[in-house]
Amino acid sequence: MARKPPLNTSSDGIGGITRASAVYEHLRSDITHGILEPGSKLRVEAISQRYEVGASPLREALSRLSAEGLVDRTDQRGFSVAALKWDELPTLAQTRARLESLALRDAIEARDTDWEHALVLLVHQLSRTPRSLAEDQYIPNPAWESLHRDFHRVLLARCPSRWLLGFCANLADEAYRFRQVAAGQSFSSRNVHAEHVAIFEAAIGGKADEAVKLLVQHYTRTATLVASEAREGGHTA
Repeated sequence: MARKPPLNTSSDGIGGITRASAVYEHLRSDITHGILEPGSKLRVEAISQRYEVGASPLREALSRLSAEGLVDRTDQRGFSVAALKWDELPTLAQTRARLESLALRDAIEARDTDWEHALVLLVHQLSRTPRSLAEDQYIPNPAWESLHRDFHRVLLARCPSRWLLGFCANLADEAYRFRQVAAGQSFSSRNVHAEHVAIFEAAIGGKADEAVKLLVQHYTRTATLVASEAREGGHTA
C-alpha cells in the first residue's frame, strides 16, 4: 500500500478536529476513487502509517465514514471499505435521478449569469479533455473525471436546499464508486459529451422539463452500461 503525503495538521487544541477532518477527506476520496478497493480491510495501524496520523483522529474519521455507509464496522473484524452491492445499482440510479431532478429544477429556477458562465467554462474544458489517457484502451483520465464531477455538481449548485444537495452528493459518490470498479472499453461507443451539452443547453435555456428528462436518460444509460461492464468483468458474481 503506497504511502500518502503527510497531512497538514496542527498540534493545538483544535488540531485533533483538524486531523480527523483531514484524514476523513483523504479516506473518503480514496474510497470513492477506488484506490481503497471495496471489501478491503482498513487496519488502524496500517492506515495510520499510510496517512501519517494518530489512531484517535483516524478512528473518528472511520466512524464518520461508517455512518455514511462507505465503511463497514464489525466488533470482531474492525473496519473495512464497504462492499458494492450490485443488485442495488438500479435503485441507486433511480434514487439519484429523482433527487437530482428536484435539485435541478430548483437550480434552473434560481439560475444567474455566474452559474451559466461556470457551466459554459466546464463544458468547454470537457470538450478539450480526453476521457481516456489512451485511445486503444480505457485508462481513466483524472483531469476529465474531475471536470465531470464538477459539471454535475455545478449543474445543481443554485439549488437552495443544502440538505438536498448533500443527499445528491452522497449518491453521486456511490455511483462513482460503481463506475470506477466496472470501467471498461465500451465508453468509446457512447458520446457522453453530447449528452452533457444537451443537458447544459436545456438548463441555461430555462427548459426545466427537458433538462430533467435528459439528466434522467443520462444516468439511466450510465447505470445500464456500468451493470453490463460489471457482468463482463465478473464483479457481480
